[in-house]
Amino acid sequence: MDSLFQKKEDLEEVKKLVPISTWYRSIRYKTEKSWSCQRRVVTKVCYGSDGLKMRHVVTSLPASKIPPSKLYTKKYCPRGEMENRIKEQQLDLLADRTSTQTFQSNQLRLWIHSWAYVLINAFRQHCLKKTSLAKATVGRIRLNLLKLGARIKISCRRIIIAIASACPYQDILSIANKRIKTIPNTG
Repeated sequence: MDSLFQKKEDLEEVKKLVPISTWYRSIRYKTEKSWSCQRRVVTKVCYGSDGLKMRHVVTSLPASKIPPSKLYTKKYCPRGEMENRIKEQQLDLLADRTSTQTFQSNQLRLWIHSWAYVLINAFRQHCLKKTSLAKATVGRIRLNLLKLGARIKISCRRIIIAIASACPYQDILSIANKRIKTIPNTG
């Protein structure tokens, strides 16, 4: 099938011609075998220059209590975002590793991982603002900024951290260093 636009044409012009539209719809649906009864399915339909995109959410919340758009944007999107943060903590900081014998040691391990997540998240919000790592995952920040080889030289007046000149994130590290120094001491 031939394309409506030439490949050379500016996509911004195409986006002006096709407005982005979003619709929410609630329907009752039942599968043939796996569901015992009909359930409410909320569908989000987005149409724009990128084409048609559909998302579906199955819910037990009645349509009389919450309209489809509110259910999708106010209930399920924040829940999904929170699940992403939990998954990020488990996968990137290994917070799901509770393999010791006692409850107390597993609890301590989980606390330490939670503190690490809070610290890295605060570092991302305050020190990486308006950089290419501003929306990076905890794992990417850990891999690109915290797991660096460096030479540390300690004298009586200062600590010098020398990073290799080939480090691809020197500019971001410099920005983060300047910003971290401006954070007021609350303790």
